[in-house]
Amino acid sequence: MLGVLAAVAFTFLGLLAITFFIGRVVPIDPVLAVVGDRAPRAVYEAARIEMGLDKPLIVQFFDYVGNVLSGDLGMSVSTGKAVAEDLARVFPATLEMATLGIIIGVLLGVPMGVYAASRQGSLLDQVIRVVGLLGYSVPAFWLGLVGLALFYAKLQWVGGPGRLDIFYDGMVDPVTGLILIDSLFAGETDIFFNALSHIALPAAVLGFFSLAYIARMTRSFMLDQLAQEYVTTARVKGVPERLVLWRHAFRPILVPLITVIGLSYAGLLEGSVMIETVFSWPGIGNYLTTALLNADMNAVLGSTLVIGAVFIGINKISDVLYRVLDPRAR
Repeated sequence: MLGVLAAVAFTFLGLLAITFFIGRVVPIDPVLAVVGDRAPRAVYEAARIEMGLDKPLIVQFFDYVGNVLSGDLGMSVSTGKAVAEDLARVFPATLEMATLGIIIGVLLGVPMGVYAASRQGSLLDQVIRVVGLLGYSVPAFWLGLVGLALFYAKLQWVGGPGRLDIFYDGMVDPVTGLILIDSLFAGETDIFFNALSHIALPAAVLGFFSLAYIARMTRSFMLDQLAQEYVTTARVKGVPERLVLWRHAFRPILVPLITVIGLSYAGLLEGSVMIETVFSWPGIGNYLTTALLNADMNAVLGSTLVIGAVFIGINKISDVLYRVLDPRAR
């Protein structure tokens, strides 16, 4: 346990170092972002000293680490609020959408990969492989725009951009920040179904890209297992094909499949910038894009730090699941 905690601490320290030094080498002056490019030289220097940028770089780094560990990520130029407060507000929206996306990806992608491998070369296998290819090649923003034009504008099956209709905005207190859960806790079923109609399409688009990757990797893992002798022996003994697939061949691939699902989930959390932009989704991707356009380095570094911490957390959760599913890893 101590070894795991030490590894997490060193990894997080490395993440802090990378984000800090990248923030210092990019061609953006954080002082100008605060005072503007027409500020007098005296105002510029006073702001530079107040921000601690006159200190040696190593001193700035240790100050940065101390601030982060105390929960202080600085102030956002874009919103005028603390970056930590902004991230606490926008991250649940991304988490909610990415979680629904990965659920769709797992529930559809895993069975698709298993059955594609069991019917290698068949029409079903070819169709699933084409779906996987589309998931790798179709641009996310294009698929999102097509989905909005078809399912929202033409068929009106789903809600439009944003998390809620304007009429419902602000009617539910943000307890968890997850609008689906908060609306149920508040007993507001109308708001719940309205939020569900808004999140359905972006989550489905993310789920499509997720299931394409998961289905492809599941198929690859299953093909390797179905070629093993113990699977052939089980079939010769007359074990039903369903049990051969899900009990004998599927169980050994759970450990590598957890890695695939974990990486896919982390990718949805940090890679949904285009989807959030297309759907005007008030999540961390949209927040990060706005911060980059406004040269808001505190917000950029804070967002990057949160995304990196998510990757670290998901990897460590995967390690724990390894030990639960595979006694040899203990």
